[in-house]
Amino acid sequence: MKRTNLLVVSAILVAVSFLFMSMSNGVMQDWPVPAKYKSMKNTKVGVKDTEGIGKALYKQHCASCHGAKADGQGAKASTLTAPMRDWAKKEVQAQTDGELYYKSFVGKGEMPNYEKKITAEGDRWLLVNYIRTFKK
Repeated sequence: MKRTNLLVVSAILVAVSFLFMSMSNGVMQDWPVPAKYKSMKNTKVGVKDTEGIGKALYKQHCASCHGAKADGQGAKASTLTAPMRDWAKKEVQAQTDGELYYKSFVGKGEMPNYEKKITAEGDRWLLVNYIRTFKK
């Protein structure tokens, strides 16, 4: 009887630990960005995207997961284990352009690498600028 109780308690502790780790993995833990990227300078800062390149790239590559309004409610979001963040939130918008660049193009886990899909450096920065438009 005591052994059964110990096994049940152990199983519950493992389950709770797993739940906590999975929640903290996407929501509370930071996504480390190499210093090289943190200090990257946006070559298109202040440039008006008259051709709508950033918006078009967002629709093509990002909206299916991150949502049309970048609120994390894209059609594919529910199929992913990583939570989609609302890009309008302060913790996202407070990041440097280089941090957003790294996370958007280098990726991690379920976030794919887009370095070979979006090859033009200027277009990448226009997408970062577009991400900034979601700021509330």
